[in-house]
Amino acid sequence: ASQLKRVLRKQTIRRGWRMRHFYVLLSTAILLLILFKYRPMYGILIAFKEFRVGTGIWDSEWNNFLWFERIFSDHFFWRALRNTIILSLLKLAVAFPAPIILALLFNEVQNLTYKRITQSVSYLPHFISWVILSGILRELLSISRGPVPFLMEQLGFEAINFLTNKPTFRGLLVLTGIWQGVGFGTIIYLAALSGIDPQLYESAAIDGTNRFQNVIHITIPSLIPVITILLLLSIGNILEQGGDQILNLYNPVVYEVSDILDTLVLRSGIQQAKYGYATAMQLFQNMVGMAILIVANTVIRRYNEYGIW
Repeated sequence: ASQLKRVLRKQTIRRGWRMRHFYVLLSTAILLLILFKYRPMYGILIAFKEFRVGTGIWDSEWNNFLWFERIFSDHFFWRALRNTIILSLLKLAVAFPAPIILALLFNEVQNLTYKRITQSVSYLPHFISWVILSGILRELLSISRGPVPFLMEQLGFEAINFLTNKPTFRGLLVLTGIWQGVGFGTIIYLAALSGIDPQLYESAAIDGTNRFQNVIHITIPSLIPVITILLLLSIGNILEQGGDQILNLYNPVVYEVSDILDTLVLRSGIQQAKYGYATAMQLFQNMVGMAILIVANTVIRRYNEYGIW
């Protein structure tokens, strides 16, 4: 037994030495993860302390959950929480299926040149920051010079300033979010589609199925594992909407329908210097998101074998 252990140890050492270059690359990624993801977690203590810059995090006094009491009694927090949940549900219902549908459409295109061009065009908005995209949208939707209000007037409708109109602003956020991310979101689904065995389609063709039936009975069932995992990740991020888009598009007029937790954290922590308040809010956001992810994964695993763990 001892001789077998020595042999296995030598094999492990030799295998590790052969893969030393990969371990060096992996160590760089782990170091970056520790420096920029785990080390900043020390700052979570601010949520439980009366933090003062001059005193430091560790030497500041504990506050007996004062910041959590304040956020739960703050009207603006509940408004931001409501808006975050509403926008998340809208995006799950509308934006989540969009890349799936687009990937299925790309998969059915036979002309490779046309397929590559349309894919490249759909990817393009993802690589443009929301600072630039918001400027483009402001010009397109401007009441005084924008083409969209002009076309609405020419068609006999009343011109609307979508950026200051509460009933339409949430829809604007969802649609522009789809425009910016739908192309890039198809990459994972197209990769999954490329792994489907072509013999399945050949067997179905022998049985006389058409292309639509192939999509329903072969393509979509093959995507279920990927769809399940991405759906779980989206549910886990239900309280994180990514403040970049809203921060560059919203204004005080539409705070009532667009102010979310991310933007409230930014205003409280950076503009108002309420560091403990903002940290407590962000901690609540992350803990609830993790709890929702655990519950959703548990429920899904009861009905199928796919899940994050």
